[in-house]
Amino acid sequence: MDKILEAVVMSSYPNNVKQGLVRRVIEAAKQPMDSEQCWSMLELSTKLYLTGDTKYKREIGKEVLEVYGHYHPEEFEEFFNVRFLLSLLQEGYGPLGKRSHYVLDYIQLGLQFVLESPSANSIFSLLRIEVLRKVCERPSPKQCAKISKLLTQHPQCIPTGKHQVLFCQQLIRCIGQFQCVSEGEEDIMEFLEQVNKVSGLLQRIWRTQTSAILPSLKELFTIISSTEEQEAPSNALASVVQFVPLELMDGVIRNLTNDDSITDVQMMTAIGRMIDWVSWPLGKNIDKWIIALLKGLAAVKKFSILIEVTLSKIEKVFSKLLYPIVREGALSVLQYMLLSFQHSHEAFHLLLPHIPRLVASLKKEDSNSATSSLEQLAELIHCMFFRFSGFPDLYEPVLEAVKALPIPNEDRIKHLLGQNAWTSQKNELACFYPRLASKSETGKIGLINLGNTCYMNSIIQSLFMASDFRHSVLNLTEGNSQPLMTKLQWLFAFLEHSQRPAISPESFLSASWPPWFTPGAQQDCSEYLKYLLDRLHEEEKTGKRIYQKLKESSLMSQAVEHHYLNKTLIEKMFGGKMMTKIRCLKCLNVSSREEAFTDLSLAFPPPDKHVRGSTSVLPVEEIGPQFIEPPENPSQLTGSPWIQRKAPMAGHPAAPPMPVETLGFQEPGKVANPLSDDAIGMGATKDPPLAFGEQACAPKDSRSVPDLINYFLSPERLTAENKYHCEKCASLQDAEKVAELTEGPHYLILTLLRFSFDPRTMKRKKILDNVSIPVVLKLPILVAPEETEEVCRRGKDRAAPGSGFMSVVYDLCSVVVHSGISSESGHYYCYSRECTDTGAHGQPRDGAPKPASDKQVDFEIQWYLFNDTRVSFSSFESVSNVTSFFPKDTAYVLFYRQRPGRQSCPLHEALAEAGRLHGEPSLHKDLMEAISKDNILYLQEQEKEARNRAAYISALPKSPLWWRDFDRDKDDDSSSGGCSPAAGGSGSGSFHGLVF
Repeated sequence: MDKILEAVVMSSYPNNVKQGLVRRVIEAAKQPMDSEQCWSMLELSTKLYLTGDTKYKREIGKEVLEVYGHYHPEEFEEFFNVRFLLSLLQEGYGPLGKRSHYVLDYIQLGLQFVLESPSANSIFSLLRIEVLRKVCERPSPKQCAKISKLLTQHPQCIPTGKHQVLFCQQLIRCIGQFQCVSEGEEDIMEFLEQVNKVSGLLQRIWRTQTSAILPSLKELFTIISSTEEQEAPSNALASVVQFVPLELMDGVIRNLTNDDSITDVQMMTAIGRMIDWVSWPLGKNIDKWIIALLKGLAAVKKFSILIEVTLSKIEKVFSKLLYPIVREGALSVLQYMLLSFQHSHEAFHLLLPHIPRLVASLKKEDSNSATSSLEQLAELIHCMFFRFSGFPDLYEPVLEAVKALPIPNEDRIKHLLGQNAWTSQKNELACFYPRLASKSETGKIGLINLGNTCYMNSIIQSLFMASDFRHSVLNLTEGNSQPLMTKLQWLFAFLEHSQRPAISPESFLSASWPPWFTPGAQQDCSEYLKYLLDRLHEEEKTGKRIYQKLKESSLMSQAVEHHYLNKTLIEKMFGGKMMTKIRCLKCLNVSSREEAFTDLSLAFPPPDKHVRGSTSVLPVEEIGPQFIEPPENPSQLTGSPWIQRKAPMAGHPAAPPMPVETLGFQEPGKVANPLSDDAIGMGATKDPPLAFGEQACAPKDSRSVPDLINYFLSPERLTAENKYHCEKCASLQDAEKVAELTEGPHYLILTLLRFSFDPRTMKRKKILDNVSIPVVLKLPILVAPEETEEVCRRGKDRAAPGSGFMSVVYDLCSVVVHSGISSESGHYYCYSRECTDTGAHGQPRDGAPKPASDKQVDFEIQWYLFNDTRVSFSSFESVSNVTSFFPKDTAYVLFYRQRPGRQSCPLHEALAEAGRLHGEPSLHKDLMEAISKDNILYLQEQEKEARNRAAYISALPKSPLWWRDFDRDKDDDSSSGGCSPAAGGSGSGSFHGLVF
C-alpha cells in the first residue's frame, strides 16, 4: 500500500484525481493491518511530511500520520520512539544541506498519540533536554516560535529545576538576536507573531515558577548593558518586560540602581536601549519600566547618566509620536524626560524644530489618540516655556503651532515641574546619608539657617510668596544700580528655579545685615523687615529706578502714570498712608498730618479694655464667622470718629459705622468653614448692630486681628503728662488723637506688638495671648469727599453716604510665627500661600467688578510651611490652631494682599493684570546662566556624594546578590524599627533589609 500511495503522490495526475486515490488508500489504512505494513506507511508519511517539496505532499503525510496514530496506536508508539526522536532532533532528517525545517512540527503532531503510552515520560525527559540544547544554539525566530508552540501545548516538555531557569535565560538570549529580515508588511506581522509566541512561553513559565523571573531579568539586563556586542540587541526584548509583574518593579529598580558592580557605561547603555523599546508595537508597561529606572537613577544621583541619555534619545522618542500604535508609551516617556530635565533648556530646545511638524500631523490625523496627545503635548510645551523663558525668537513658531490648544494654569505647571524634577525623587539612603536628601515634594525651596538667621529666612520666604512683589523684583533689568535689590533678585530667582532642596542666603544676609545686630544672636524679624524695606526704598529713591513695564501700559492714564511713576517699588507694594488728627478739647481746633507707612504695629489693649468693634471710628469687619462680642450699647456704632460725649466738630459730620469684616475667622481650636453668600455679604445687607448680634461670641480673654486694628484706630485721650500743645491756645491742653487710614497698601503688613519692656525684671517680655487670624478682612479707608461719588459710581465697594469711608478687602497670604518666650531667643517659621487674582477672585465675564462681599474666598489655595531648609504642605486650619497646640508659638507678622476692585488704585489693578498676562517673568541672561551652572554643579555634587556612599556601605555586612535573594527583600517583623545602621541586630542587618 505504501508503494501505491507513493506512486500516486509522485504521479503527474491533477491534484483532484490524486486526492480521490489518496482517499481510498487512507480509508483502507483504517482497517486492521500487519506491523510491517504499518511501519512502511509511517516511514512514507514521515518522509512526505518532513521532505515534501510541496504543501500538498506535506498535507498528505500529515493526514496519513494522524490516521495511523488513531487506528494503529501500538505500531505508532513503537515507531515514534525515543531513539528516533533523538535522531531527528540531533541529526535532522533529509539529505545533508537540506535538513527538514519541520522536525518540531512533526514531533508536536506525533506527541498527541503517545501521551498515555508507557514511553511518554521518556519522551518528555528527552524533549526537556533537547529544547534547552536547541535554544542554546540560537535558532531563528521561526524555530523559536515552533519550540514555544510545542512547549505551550505540551508543558510536560518544559525543562524543570535549574534547567528551567537556564532555559528562560537562553530563550531571552535568543530573543535578543531576533531580527526581521524583510520590510514587507506580511513578513513584519509574521515576525511580531513569532516574538509574541516566544515571550508568551516565558510568561507561562513565570506564572507557575516566579523564582525564574529575577534570574531572567538579570540575563536581560546583562544583554542590554553589554558594551562588547557589535550589534545592538533586538528591540523584541521589550516583549519580555511586558510580562514582568509590576509589583516587582520597585524592588528590581532599587537593587539595580544600588548595585555598585554595574558601571556607569553599562547603565547608560542599558537605559539607552530600553528607551529604544518605545518603538516596539506590542509592548505593554514598557514606558512604566523606563520611567521607573530613570527615577531610580535620579534617586541615587546618577545625573551624568540621565543627562547623556536624555540628550541622545529625546529626539528619537519624540519622533515616535507620529505612530499611533506606540504613541501612548512614547508620550509618557517624553513627558518624564522633559519635565525632569530642569537644570538646562538644552533637551527642550532639541525638539523645537520638530514640534510644528508633529502638531500639524496630529491635527491632520484627527483621531481621539491624536487629540489627546495634542493636549498633553501642549501642556508639556507650556511647562517648558514657563521653566525656560527668555527665548522669544525660538519659541515663536512653536507658540504659533499650539496657540489653539488649551493652556494649563500656573499651579498645574508648578505642580508638574515640582513633582518630576530629578532632585524631587526620594532616595532610600537619605536617612543614612543626609547629604542625599531630596527636594521638597512641594516644589518649593528652603533656606539654610546660617546661625540664628531664621528671622531673616521667614521674612524672605514671606516676601517671595508675595507674587506681585516677586514678579517685580525678578523683572529688574541688568545695571539697575540697586545692589541690594539685585541681590534680592538673585535670591528670588534661585528660590524659583534652583534644583537644590535649600539654598544659602549668605550673600544677601551680609548685604542686608542691620549694623546694630549681633552676629550669631537671635533677632527681631519685624525689626529686620522694617530695616530691609527701608534700605530698598532709600536705595531706589536716590534715583536708581527699576524697569517699569507699567509705564508703557494702556491700563494707566497719563495723570495716574505721572503720579505713581515717582513711587519706589517698596512704596507701590507695601506703602500706605495714614492721617493722624489731634483735636484740642478746649478750643476744638483740629490739626492733622499725613504720613506714609509700610506696616501697622498693633498693640494689645489692656486686659480690662475690650474693643469689639465698638470704639473704633470705623470698626473692622469680618466676612464670615465672627466671634466678636455684640456692643453693649448699639448706639455707639453710629457715632462720630470722636468719643460720643463730645459734640461733633463743624465740618466733621458723624460717620455711620462700617464694621470690619473677616472671612475664615475662627475660634481657636475650631475648623474654618467657608460660608454662604448670605454670610459673606451680610455687611452690605444688614444693619451692623444686627449683624454683630447674630454672631457667636469668642471667650472674653480671646483677641482677634480686627480687635487689634480697632484698638489701633480708636481715639486716644491725651491728658496729664501726655497733654497736647495746642498752637491756637498756645498752651498744653487735654486732647484726643485719632488715626485714619487714607490709602491702603497693596500688601498690608501687620506686626503684633507681642514684646514689651517689663520695668520690674528690666527685660522684654512676650505677650502669649492667642490672636485669631481672619483669612480675609476689610479695612476702613478714608477717601476725599470728591472721591466718594467716584467710588460709588464705579461700584467698587460700599461706602457710607457722605462719610468718606470705604472698605478695602485683604486676603491673608503669610503668617510669620515666633516660637519662644523672648525676642532674644526662640525660633521663627512662616506659613505662606500665593494669593493671585485668578480663580475665585477673577472678574465676571461681563467685565463688571463685583462687590467684595459678594465674592467667595478661595479656600483651595495651597498653604505651605517654611521652616528654614524644610518646606511642607500645610493648611489654614494649621495656621489658625498653631497657638492652641503650642502656646509659645504665636503669630507675629502678618501679610495681607489687597484684592483688586476696591479702593485699589490703577497701579494695583495694572499690577494684577500684568501678572495675569505675563505669569512668571523672564530672567536676564546672566542670571539664567548662573542658575543653570549652579544646577549642573549641584547635580555633580550629588552624584559625587552618592558615589562616595560605597565607602560607607562597604563596612557593613555583605548582602547576597540581589537576583538570588529577592524573595527575602521584605520588612523583617522581628527587627528594630530604627533608621540607624545598627538597628535590627545581627545578620545582614536592617540596613540591607531596607536597601537591598
